[in-house]
Order: sequence, then C-alpha cells, then structure tokens
Amino acid sequence: MDSRAFLGLRPSHNPYRWSLEVGPGLVTRGGFLFGGCGLGAAISALEGTSGRQCVWATAQYLAYATGGEVVDVDVTIAVEGHQTTQARAVCHVGNREVLTVNAALGHRPLEQAGQWEHLPDDLPRPQDCPPRPQHGPIDGTINERLDQRIVKGRGPAQLDGSSGDGQVLVWTRIPDVLDGVDATALAVLGDFVPMGVGQALGVLGGGNSLDNTLRVVHLVPTEWVLLDIRVHAVERGFGHGLVHMFAEDGTLLATASQSCIVRSWDQRRRRPTADPGGRNP
Repeated sequence: MDSRAFLGLRPSHNPYRWSLEVGPGLVTRGGFLFGGCGLGAAISALEGTSGRQCVWATAQYLAYATGGEVVDVDVTIAVEGHQTTQARAVCHVGNREVLTVNAALGHRPLEQAGQWEHLPDDLPRPQDCPPRPQHGPIDGTINERLDQRIVKGRGPAQLDGSSGDGQVLVWTRIPDVLDGVDATALAVLGDFVPMGVGQALGVLGGGNSLDNTLRVVHLVPTEWVLLDIRVHAVERGFGHGLVHMFAEDGTLLATASQSCIVRSWDQRRRRPTADPGGRNP
C-alpha cells in the first residue's frame, strides 16, 4: 500500500476536505492518534489538494483524537504561485480542533545542490541490529506496524536515571508501505524526539509533542530509514530536539524538529497523564 492507504485517509466530494478514522495501528499505547500520523494525514491531504509535493510542514498539536473518532482534514490554499503553494490544514473532530498544519509545497528547478549532513561512520546494517525493546504491549498501536532496529540506544532495563549523550540511532521501516517513502511516511517516522528525551534523561518516559516541523530534502527509494535523533536540551519541563532521516544510501531525506512536554511513564498504565499534544510511542 502507499502512505495514504496506510493511514486510511479518504477524499470526499469536496477536494478541500479529507477524513481519517482513528483506528488500530494509528494510535499509541494510550489509545490516542499518534502525532506523526496526524501530521502525515495533513501532508497527504495538502499534497492531494494542491497537486504539489511538500517542502516543509509544521504542526501544532492542540488536543487528543481517540480511537474510533473520525478526524476531518480541511485544506485551505492561501497562496498559489507558479512554483510554490502556501497552504494550511485544520484537523478536527466535530468542532474540536486537534492539530493545525501550515505548509509550503512545490518544486523549483535549480542546478546547484549539496548535502552537508551525513550518515554516522561505521554504521551497521539494519539486519545486524537488535529490535527496539518495548516497555509494554504494542498490539494495535503504531509500534506494531513499525520495524525498528537499535543502532545506539538503551533498553528499558538500562534506563537507570543516568544521563545519556542525547543521541539515539534507530533503523526504521514501515513494512506495509511498499510504494516508497514519501513526505507522509517521513512525518510518521520523524515523530520520535520524545522517545529520545527519555533516552537522554535515562528514564522510562518521553513526552507529548507540542509541535513537529518536517523539512523534506530529497526523496529516493529506500526500504529502511535511519533516524538520527538528537536531543538538545530539557528545561522547565519541556524537551527540544530534532531527527535527521537518512536513506540506506546516505541520502538525507528530511529533518524533523520538535518540542515536547516531558513525561515519565507509569508502568501500571498504558498512557501518560492526559494533556493536549502529539503522542509519544
């Protein structure tokens, strides 16, 4: 399937309105829509309505969408130029706004190009890396639909309160998406700064995303995507960081940056304390 089918995003008779049912495989352990899936749905709707590819998109997470609810995605084309479209998408359940996404879409032919971020040295292949350890059941969640292999990171038993260096490396693929990695798929894969926050702090935790900005660089065919997660700081109860996403051949596909409300997971429950924001898996 392609990324739109992966999310279950559906068009309507109105080319500016799309809809998404929050079903199994799109939620976190708490039963809420995973923030990356929300941004991915908005990007797919924006690309579908505008007919152009995403350059960047930024989401502000405002409220939860829970399993079984239907999220409507309303697209507004603010400015449509010869090569670039500026647009926004408002995702809501009834009159409850869940997230708002602003974006630019388009393509500008330019001879000059370059890449100055690169894969880490001596990187092992995904097949040679262990699966990402989980700290609880993942049945019916977004994690069940992702194949993740740890290059650098700690398992739950190793999170002893000691600080890490702020970097986590994870090979990730979406086995269901066979038609190539696009901006929508990268939005899903880029929502892992909160996981990196728990790793940086050395605690079984993460956070609720306040925002997520995806910047798409260059799309090439790849099965696996390396998530190079870098946590910059945690202060005043908020964590900040970014993810560089590389194809297997070293191409920088995209970057994603986030701020999140830092949470410690209660192992007796399957979700963090309720608060508006994106969902950490």
